[in-house]
Formats: sequence, structure tokens, C-alpha cells
Amino acid sequence: MKVEFYGHVRQYHNIKSEIDANIHEVLESGQYVMGPMLKRFEGELAAYCGTKYAVGVANGTDALWLTFLALGIGPGDECITTTNTFFATAEAVWVTNATCVFVDSDARTSCIDPARIEAAITPKTKAIIPVHLYGQCADMKAIRKIADKHHLLVIEDNAQAFGARGDGFRIGELSDAATTSFIIQKNLGTFGDGGAVVTNNEKIDRVIRKLRNHGSDKRSCHSMGYNSRLDDIHAAVLSAKLKHIDAGNDQRRQWAIRYTAGLKGAKNFTLPCEVPGYRHIYHLYVIETKKAAHRDALLKHLADNGIDAKCHYPIAIHQQEGYPWGKQARIAGPIPNSERNAACCVSLPMFPELTAAELDYVIDQVMVWDRANA
Repeated sequence: MKVEFYGHVRQYHNIKSEIDANIHEVLESGQYVMGPMLKRFEGELAAYCGTKYAVGVANGTDALWLTFLALGIGPGDECITTTNTFFATAEAVWVTNATCVFVDSDARTSCIDPARIEAAITPKTKAIIPVHLYGQCADMKAIRKIADKHHLLVIEDNAQAFGARGDGFRIGELSDAATTSFIIQKNLGTFGDGGAVVTNNEKIDRVIRKLRNHGSDKRSCHSMGYNSRLDDIHAAVLSAKLKHIDAGNDQRRQWAIRYTAGLKGAKNFTLPCEVPGYRHIYHLYVIETKKAAHRDALLKHLADNGIDAKCHYPIAIHQQEGYPWGKQARIAGPIPNSERNAACCVSLPMFPELTAAELDYVIDQVMVWDRANA
């Protein structure tokens, strides 16, 4: 059996009529950039997230750094985040010429560890950037408390947890803004790149709307800005998919339960942790080999048996060649959890359109490897 890592085509076939109808509406409108479909989707997105505003931009990286610019983050400022995340989290800080300060992650969730944040704060600290890694929220209540104590901004990198919730809070509720990516791999993804910022802050919304459109909010009147607009055809795809996001996330959760039951008792790896009271939406189902040396052997075994498993992310940002690429960065204290997660992580196939037979085959092959290495 072959088991792919992504189910993009299957998802398209399942809701093809809805996606095609929305794309057709855009094509017939003749308005493909900053048109009515984008406006409609932004309204739907804000309503779904429970925020006053949502603004679509070209990609998730732009969503981050445009938010930083709107909040006045720049040279001389420090932003605290983690190093076991996609490069864009740090890259967006560096685009503004601010300094990345890396702290360790929580040993269970791999999200930022609030207990490590306060010691990293200096007079230059401007913001905390929690990443909701793999589909589970960081501890936003603790992060918000620290931010309030030290008068810091909080921007959530929510590229991986669209539709997740914490224990008594929603993403975007306890921060100045939350950003997301709509690249096709995400739980809510378009056929290409896209991103958005959701916020309750009118100034953030207003400034980003200008920045994304060459500094303009009316024709032929500009200030310094950029070209970072979510095109209407992407908005059409996302509008159709948004109606199915909760059902898709529910199915991911069911597949996660099946994985966990089937892999329980393994000797050579640990299973993902779901914090009680949280809604983990399993953008990724990530196991960790107990020995870093075992990770590539497990990946090879799965590939040899037709299973496309991946790593997110196999080299922590601070361990990548060339770090910090001429930019300002600081590691605040030891970060063994982040380094372990990077060295040992394996992402198993996870998407709503998986079949039970495919998932059970993955379980069987993972356990074959585990028994062989007992």
C-alpha cells in the first residue's frame, strides 16, 4: 500500500462543486484583486475567529512581519519566540531588523514554555511570539499574564492551529493579533500561497490594509508600503473550504485517537500530548523517537514500505547552516527540549481524507519497526 502525506486532490474532489462555483463567481466578476470575494472572505474569517477584523495578505510570513510593522516593532527591539518552528517565524522578525530571542519549548507540547519567557525579558523586549505548533495552542493565559506584567505585545503565529482552542480561550482572544498561513499544506489551505491577520485592534487592521496595498487606501494616494494582497481566487477557494474546516478538524482528531490507540505501548518513541481542556486540531501528528539516531531509520523503513512520512522541523533554526545570517539573535538559556524535538520528530500522514485502511497500515508499519528495535 502507498500512503501519501497530503490529501489535497481528494479534498478538492470532495467539495469540487463549491470551490468551482466560487472561482467561477470571481472570474465572471472581472474583479480579481481586492474585489468582492476577498471582502466576503475577510468577513467570514473574522466571524469564524470571533475577532472584529480580518485582513488577507499574500502569505503567512507577510502576515507576521506586516503585523510587526503595524505595531512599531523594529531596530533595537527584541522579540521572544522558539527555535523549533518554521524559519518564517524568525525571518519575519529579522525582516523588521529586530532581534530574535529564542527560549526553550515545553517538553510535552513543544510550544513555547512560559516558564522560560520571563528570564529572557530585557528593557529591549517588545513582544512575545508564541507558535501554536503542530495544531495545539500554546499556554496563552500564562503568556498574557507575563505580557501584561511587563507591558509587552503578543502576536500569535497560528500557521498550524487554525480552528484550535485553549482551555477557556480562543486564538486571537488573548493577543494583539494572530496570524495564519493559507499555503496548501495547512488545515485551511488554498491552491498556492496566502495568509491573514485577525485582530480586535482597529489600528492594526487599518495599517496592514494600507501596507499590503502600496501604502494606499484610496486610488493614487500612497505612502510607503508593499504588494501583499490575498487574491480573490484564493479567497474564493478559502471561502468554500472554511465551511468545512470544523468537520475536517474533527476528522483529524478522530484519526489522532486511532493513531494513539494503535501506537500505545511502543518502546522506541513517544506520542503527542494533548493538553486537557484544549482542542488540538492535529495539523501534524508528530511522534518523537527516544534516540535521535533512530529517527532516520524509522523514516527509511516507512518510505521503503510506501509511506510518506516527514519531519517538522528536523533542524532547529539556531542549528541551521549560516545562523544567524547576519541578523541579530540571542539564545536565552539552554534549549534542550527544542533541540530534542528537532532531532527526533517524525510526522505521520495526517489529513481528513485518509482512509482507515491507510491509517492502520501506517500504524502496523511503525509498530513493525518498533518491535524490530526493541
